[in-house]
Amino acid sequence: MAQVKAAIPQLAWDRIRPAPIVLVSGTESVLADRAIRALRETLRAEDPSLELSDIEADHYAPGELVTMASPSLFAEPRFIRVTGVEKCTDAFITETIDYLANPADDTYLVLRHAGGVRGKKLLDAIRGGLGGGIEIVCAELKKDSEKYDFAVAEFKAAGRRITPGALRQLTSAFSDDLAELAAACQQLLSDASEEITEVTVDKYYAGRVETNAFAVADAAIAGKTGDALILLRHALSSGADPVPMLAAFALKVRTMAKVAGARGGSGQLASKLGLAPWQVERAQRDVRGWTESGLASAIELLAETDSQIKGGGRDPVFALERMITVIANRGA
Repeated sequence: MAQVKAAIPQLAWDRIRPAPIVLVSGTESVLADRAIRALRETLRAEDPSLELSDIEADHYAPGELVTMASPSLFAEPRFIRVTGVEKCTDAFITETIDYLANPADDTYLVLRHAGGVRGKKLLDAIRGGLGGGIEIVCAELKKDSEKYDFAVAEFKAAGRRITPGALRQLTSAFSDDLAELAAACQQLLSDASEEITEVTVDKYYAGRVETNAFAVADAAIAGKTGDALILLRHALSSGADPVPMLAAFALKVRTMAKVAGARGGSGQLASKLGLAPWQVERAQRDVRGWTESGLASAIELLAETDSQIKGGGRDPVFALERMITVIANRGA
C-alpha cells in the first residue's frame, strides 16, 4: 500500500517537541524511548502537575481515550502515551481518528507505532494533517557514524566529557546492538566519575569487539551453560577484564529482580522503576522461569563473586565460571 505523503513535520528522534498529536514511528525502539522520555521531561519541567496516562493499543477498551483526555478537576495538562499501535484494535483506530478531529486542550497524545501496515488508516490521517500533529521518525541506525552521533548525544545530554577516541572505541565495540550501546553509555555515566577516556573504556570493555560481557550474560540467563562458558573464556583470552564482565551480569539480574512480579505495561513500569521500556521488556523475557528464591540466590552470588574477583579469592576465573553455572540454572 502506498503511504500518504506527509503534510506534517517529520523530525529526528532528538528534535521532538510538544504537539497535540505526536506519532513516533519506526523500528528503533531505543530511539523511540529516548524521544518519548525527552518530551515527557520537557512537559513536566514546564508544568510539574502534568498527568501521565498509558494506553496499550492492542488491548484497547472502547472509550478509554476519551476518558483519559477528559479535563480533570484541576485542569492539569495531560500526557497520554500509547504503545503497540502497530497491533491496535479496530476500536482504537476508529476512536482515535474521531479524536483527531477535535483534540482536547492541554493534552499531548503520543502514539508509538513500531512498523507494519496495521493502523495504516490512522497513520494516513495523522500524516495528512488531521489533529495538527508531528511525526518523530525512529528508523534503525545502520551506519557507524549514526551510532557515533547517538553516543555523543548520550554524553552531551548528561553534561559529561568523553574524548573522541573513547567514543570511537565505544561505538566500535557495540556497533551491532544499539540497545547495548545505550546501556554501555549509561554504565559509564553512572560509574566513571571523571572525564571518560580510552583508558576508561578499556577498563570496562576490553575485548568487547571479539566477545562482549552482555553476550556472556545473555547466554547464561538463557540457560546455555556451555555457550556462556565458551564465550567467557574467549572474552578473557581476548583481554576482557572480570570486573566489567561481572557488572554486565549484575545489571541484568538486578533489572530482572526489579520487574519480577511487577504488573503493568512496559511504559508504566519503566516510569515507576526508572528504566527504559525496552529494558523492562527484555528483563520480563529474561526472568520467565525464575523463582523468587532463585533470584535472591543469584544476587547473593553476584556479591560473593564481586568480592572474589576483587582480591577476596584466589581464582577470579573460577568464580565467574561458578557464577555462570548457577545463573544458567536459574539460581539453583
